[in-house]
Amino acid sequence: MPLAPHPVPRKRLHTRRISYDGWQREDGLFDIEARIVDAKDHDYILASGVRAAGVPVHDMSARLTIDRQCVVQAVEISVDGVPYPGGCDIVGSGYARLVGTNLMHGFRKALYDVVGGVHGCTHLTELIAFLPTAAMQTFASLVRDVDAQGGKPFQLGRCHALETSTETVRRYYPKWYRGAA
Repeated sequence: MPLAPHPVPRKRLHTRRISYDGWQREDGLFDIEARIVDAKDHDYILASGVRAAGVPVHDMSARLTIDRQCVVQAVEISVDGVPYPGGCDIVGSGYARLVGTNLMHGFRKALYDVVGGVHGCTHLTELIAFLPTAAMQTFASLVRDVDAQGGKPFQLGRCHALETSTETVRRYYPKWYRGAA
């Protein structure tokens, strides 16, 4: 259900678009790509100059190549639109230190340890922080919802709706239902 119409007249000032795409490669690896684009609906005055309405203030992308165990094999950063040219657009090299980390085991802590704060770009770091869930959705297209061998489905116990004591699990995964908590 969409949000209700807003009861007070208003004027949009900013649009942020974020996208994540998961790709299966022919060499057996996977690319998880993310992009963030920020734009204003009006001319925007920055210390570096005026950004015309609709021209992105941020246009940044990241690609992490992972294996089936979600271990990062390669990192690529692209910075096409930044508020401070010559500053923001030279940050990408630090992200290569994520190679060897695992998206499903301590990734966000490692990310913020390596490129958090002044060691990276706030926008890129936050964008990359959500790659683990994008990877999970990418792999979900390759596995059955219910394990054919009778094992516990991977998604159970990973969110409030699929906690094993919920009505959702009782209804759709009765074998794994454990009763009300």
